[in-house]
Amino acid sequence: MSISLTYPGVYIQELPSPVHTIAGVPTSIAAFVGYTPRGIDNRAQAIFSFADFERLYGGLASNSELSYAVQQFYLNAPGSQAYVVRVGYDLATFASVTFDTVTFTALSSGSWANGQLYIDVDLQNGVNATDTLAFNLTITDLVDQTTEYFPAVTADSTAQNYVATVVNDPANGSQLVNMTGPLLAAAPTVTGVLGSPIAIGGAGGVNDQLGGSPTTTKANADYTIILDTTQPPSAAPLPITVTVIANNSPIPQSLTSLAAQLQQTMNQVLATSFPGASVQCSVQPSATGQGICVNALLPQQPDAVISLTGTAAAAFGFTAPTSSNVAHYALGTGHAYVAGVTSTPATNGASPPALPTTADIIGDPNAFTGIYALLKVDLFNLLSIPDATRALPSDPSAQDPSIKPVDIYTLAIALCDQKRAFLLVDPPPNITTVSGAIDWKSTILGITDQNGAAFWPRVRLADPLQKFNLRTFAPSGVVAGVYATTDGSCGVCKAPAGIQASLQGVLALTYPMSDQENGLLNPLGLNCFRTFPVYGMVLWGARTLQGADAFASQWKYVPVRRTALFLEESLYRGTKWVVFEPNDERLWAAIRLNVTSFMQSYFLKGAFQGLTPDQAYFVKCDSETTTPTDVNNGVVNIVVGFAPLKPAEFVVIQIEQLTGQASS
Repeated sequence: MSISLTYPGVYIQELPSPVHTIAGVPTSIAAFVGYTPRGIDNRAQAIFSFADFERLYGGLASNSELSYAVQQFYLNAPGSQAYVVRVGYDLATFASVTFDTVTFTALSSGSWANGQLYIDVDLQNGVNATDTLAFNLTITDLVDQTTEYFPAVTADSTAQNYVATVVNDPANGSQLVNMTGPLLAAAPTVTGVLGSPIAIGGAGGVNDQLGGSPTTTKANADYTIILDTTQPPSAAPLPITVTVIANNSPIPQSLTSLAAQLQQTMNQVLATSFPGASVQCSVQPSATGQGICVNALLPQQPDAVISLTGTAAAAFGFTAPTSSNVAHYALGTGHAYVAGVTSTPATNGASPPALPTTADIIGDPNAFTGIYALLKVDLFNLLSIPDATRALPSDPSAQDPSIKPVDIYTLAIALCDQKRAFLLVDPPPNITTVSGAIDWKSTILGITDQNGAAFWPRVRLADPLQKFNLRTFAPSGVVAGVYATTDGSCGVCKAPAGIQASLQGVLALTYPMSDQENGLLNPLGLNCFRTFPVYGMVLWGARTLQGADAFASQWKYVPVRRTALFLEESLYRGTKWVVFEPNDERLWAAIRLNVTSFMQSYFLKGAFQGLTPDQAYFVKCDSETTTPTDVNNGVVNIVVGFAPLKPAEFVVIQIEQLTGQASS
């Protein structure tokens, strides 16, 4: 950039630097696809601990192989990052509720959501003062005891805070439901999320409002409230009479203390007469000043419209509305108690529920379902699909019966090629012998891609849901944890195998093999788990799906291939600044500078072979790699080579015995 020189003196000019630091990408972000008890269907969500998985996906479930795989991953690699894609029961549906022409539908399929998700609309906090279309929206999950609150949304579809836009926003919207239907003409009918305020009459304070005179003790009779429901009819013990202020008992001296006494006495009675039911009372604005809001929760009647009736109400100035709707709009109850409200229950599909089929797990790349939900993930490195070895079409008439479980791996490896990720292939449960393992790897598996590795045998761990009895599991969750731990301690260039690659939590293997049996499987590129004295259970193989000796592949070893994937992804992201720059020698020199700096940093970390940089790597970007024709076509070619570290798979020790020498 030129500057104007107008006066004698010294001028300072800052020049742009050709340095663009290239950062190495993470190498051990795991992705898991399969059935979980709860969670958003077909959406990849990041987790950083098993506690995150429990919160978002419901924790362990005996029929969820994925839940155990995630647990095993974090047992072996605590603190690592992972993504989970939930695939629900085959043919499962979604709970919903429709009111005021709009429908709220659960994002998680299955009957677990029936009666557990609530939609509330209220006009508290003066939200309606300036905009008659505005309202507050609250969404509650009773299972996890979580609440989503969207204040001051509007029925105005032209506004930025239009309710459907806010709720359906994939990043900041609801993680429980989505909203569909015609545009709202007005704000939805208010449910009274806090209850309709109970008006307190009189002008001389709480004493006058309750007793008509400034006394502190209730006289003449008890003050009671009747808690009842007329919609729907129920076998529950309603109505219930609650004595709020007994005869000759102290009178609360403020609305706050009155609300507290209401809540306490009502809940005491409900605990005995209606276990599980509860109310909350709080002071809120009312049409005449301040009132007490009553929010009732009756678990067996999630759509109940609660009525509060006070005895001798006029005499004491405590006016309870005869039809105070303090219910929620509940999803999936199957009820239609209020006119215009329909709550449609979800189903688990077949009875008994069928786990996801092959087609469910594969999904649709255009709809981003199944494994293709990972297309929306910016970066993942390891892919585990523990359900792949048991998924089968449950209804051949509804799906293509030619789809086989092995097709999951065929399409998953193609996805890994696209995302520069690495597939961890589990052995089927019925492969329990060495001869069976040979047949499976040689003829049945059918994929020989460099971006994957296969493992055998299956592992046995204690199952917390079965009194810690041993149970057999697919090993990919454990393997992903071993890979992540090795990457963190030694780097991706180190083979994730050996005596350091211990299998945390694994107590047994389905087949304990000998050295000779291991020698039959290793040349086929099948990575084995072994048991050794002192060291225990370890991963004892580091070959890719192209690791069979017969292939003679340059990508034979897992650390070599994963190092290449790491370099490719890092350079892909770190050289985007090159796009649209002038394609000449100055650009080529800047590229060489930046890529060489990146490669040199990893050479110094011992990631490559060789004693000098020239022996370890090279970077070329000049007129030799980029011809005039390339320049005319807007192409710049960067050639990077590296000498990978290969694992010492076979250690040969030669021993020679020295004989005594005759001396003269």
